[in-house]
Amino acid sequence: MANENILPQPQTIGVLGAGSYGTALAIAFSKVMPVLLWGHRPEAMQSMAEIRENSEYLPGIIFPEKLATTEHLDEVLDSCNLLLIAVPSAVLPDFLKSIKDEIKPHHFLLIASKGLEQKTGRFFSDIVPEIFPNNNFGFISGPSFAKEVARGIPTALAVASKDIKFLREEIFAPMHDFRQPLKLYYVEDMIGLQIAGAIKNVIAIAVGLSDGLGFGANTRAAVITHGLEEISTLGKLYGAEASTFQGLSGFGDLILTCTDDQSRNRRFGLLLGQGLTPEQAIEQIGQVVEGYYNTRETITLARKVNVELPIIQKVYDILFNNKSPKRAAGELLLAIHNL
Repeated sequence: MANENILPQPQTIGVLGAGSYGTALAIAFSKVMPVLLWGHRPEAMQSMAEIRENSEYLPGIIFPEKLATTEHLDEVLDSCNLLLIAVPSAVLPDFLKSIKDEIKPHHFLLIASKGLEQKTGRFFSDIVPEIFPNNNFGFISGPSFAKEVARGIPTALAVASKDIKFLREEIFAPMHDFRQPLKLYYVEDMIGLQIAGAIKNVIAIAVGLSDGLGFGANTRAAVITHGLEEISTLGKLYGAEASTFQGLSGFGDLILTCTDDQSRNRRFGLLLGQGLTPEQAIEQIGQVVEGYYNTRETITLARKVNVELPIIQKVYDILFNNKSPKRAAGELLLAIHNL
């Protein structure tokens, strides 16, 4: 297993996924540790290597000296023991299967994708050991916009794994310097981290919808509050720890995603409230809207344990049952007042 190896110092972190978030994490970690960043588009990786920035997603933010890029996946796998995987949640299972034969038992997989398996609603913590039965793994989540992480704005993230000691002492020890803007906190509740990371996106759509329809701050606060209750209710039924939802990956990430227009999910909801269809809103945003998929997956989870989640159900009705946003919002507000 990964924590049984004598690993070279300093560690080189391999980041798989060169979108906005993967690049931002690579930038943040490479301020103190060597990082090797890989993306699936060779031309994009060649550009990053030449100009030392991700001009598509994070223009103007120059890569630190310790950040290297590559278009060759085998180079990352050969030189890195920890693989931080930051691909969209909708494609994560397929991506993991695609690299199955290349992963060795010493590789530690740290998943930054927030979501659940499409259609089945299964947790990634159930899928990863099916594909990689001999590998240790964990998740990283919490309130963080890619641009702010990349710019070095103080940020706190939660890391969940069964092998906390290995991550804290053998991988991320350099990150614990009090002068580093990216702070890591460690928990063991992988289920809670996944539920919070996925469902906060759905609540952010609901909040954006409310604002897009012209409701005020009072309504926004009510939707966020009851949204957190829905997240906690579902989490409890799946064995998550209540404290997780009051922490960084729960309440913290929810507030961030619901209240700032850097959030694609919030902007998606705003556009729905302004009259756009889901397809038109996604096209206008121009990037993956994780909450679109998370909504369907969350309803699947809720049905498995026979629990009603009024806010999430209304978002689902708008996205997949062609319900009018105005009608759904009216029903939602009535449901909230009756809670």
